[in-house]
Amino acid sequence: MTAQPHTVVVGGGWAGLGAAISAIDQGHQVTVLEASRHWGGRARSLDLSSCGHPLDNGQHILIGAYTHTLSLMERLGIPLQDVLYRQPLDLRFADGSGLHVPSWAQGLGARLGLLAAVAQAHGWRWADKWQFLSTAAQWQRQGFTCKPKVTVEQLSAKLPDVVVDQLIEPLCLAALNTPIERASGQVFLTVLRDALLGKGHKPFKSSDLLLPRVDLGQLLPQAATQWLAAQGAQLHTAQRVTALEQHHNDWVVHTPQQRHTAQRVVLACPAPDAARLAQPFNPQWAEQAQQLHHIAIGTVYVRGRPTQHWPHPMVALQSNSVQAPAQFAFNRSRLFEVPASSPKASQQIWALVASNAQLSAKSLQSACLWQAHEQLGLSDLEAISTVVEKRATFACTADLQRPPHHIFMGLLAAADYVENPYPATLEGALRNSFNQNLNF
Repeated sequence: MTAQPHTVVVGGGWAGLGAAISAIDQGHQVTVLEASRHWGGRARSLDLSSCGHPLDNGQHILIGAYTHTLSLMERLGIPLQDVLYRQPLDLRFADGSGLHVPSWAQGLGARLGLLAAVAQAHGWRWADKWQFLSTAAQWQRQGFTCKPKVTVEQLSAKLPDVVVDQLIEPLCLAALNTPIERASGQVFLTVLRDALLGKGHKPFKSSDLLLPRVDLGQLLPQAATQWLAAQGAQLHTAQRVTALEQHHNDWVVHTPQQRHTAQRVVLACPAPDAARLAQPFNPQWAEQAQQLHHIAIGTVYVRGRPTQHWPHPMVALQSNSVQAPAQFAFNRSRLFEVPASSPKASQQIWALVASNAQLSAKSLQSACLWQAHEQLGLSDLEAISTVVEKRATFACTADLQRPPHHIFMGLLAAADYVENPYPATLEGALRNSFNQNLNF
């Protein structure tokens, strides 16, 4: 009989937890080492119980096209319809302008639903709608592909300003977290293809916006760690990997607390840490990882008294880089169903999210408070918490060369920045996690 091979996964974010599950599926014993004291990486809950409301390390959304993510959640026994609020495609601004699928068209297929959304887009002239549909049809005829160096700005050069301002730019910032003048046209087309015309994970359509109704720790990391522990995996937090060594066919993984021996190592940690560990074995891979440029995402949590009502918890915001930096706002009180008996039930907690955040935390908070008052109509405002994740995502620029999965014999990488067609999303991280062949 042959002993089970042992795999050490470095990093306990969504990618690392996904890689650990994949390794067990392939018959490996697994150890997961997480440097922080929390599971979930950049998509985790925050311990701020003093505010009386669950907060996260940034507001995340999923979509129905996230088939890997939703399949894994379902496999772990997570009731999708209980933990996710389904918002049919609705990117309307607070003033009602913008794109959304009308209620009468929500039972139609993806293409007809998109046509209905464009036909009823408030603030778009018929010429604007026709130009967008003509351009989208051209993208489809081209197989949603373009040359590697084409940016989203170049891709949408013939579109009317209102379409770029109300659809292309908000989607690009939300999905790629990169300004349209630098963002990869090819990655953007892939996201559009899958989100607008792809196959969703039942019971959701591909274009459905899925908003968490539980904190991010409960959304996946808690269930994943429980499943892994039940399979015999060794799970360690507060263990930072300091170095890797290779002895014959084995790897030795060093932490300040102990050494772990394994036949396979999967690096599912942030790019700078992965580059440091991979440098002795593949300098070229390490250089590619080091050259990734990271971009911040800021989330400002505010509490205020509402004067308006919207059909869904997610609302688009008119934005610019300084005075109004947030692109979307999320009514967390509605998502988390604050009880009427709560002392502050007459107030609402909102999360305002600024992709490509360039302001200091203090300036971002002030600007988002202004947006919450001016665009959402909230009064009696107070800031609860401001979270700026400086390395939230990598800049998904045109013709970006991302590091591959394979680093060295027995040494692999699994993270959202590793080569795949998606930007830095939860889906991209989990697709890379399950794209690993450990049996070599």
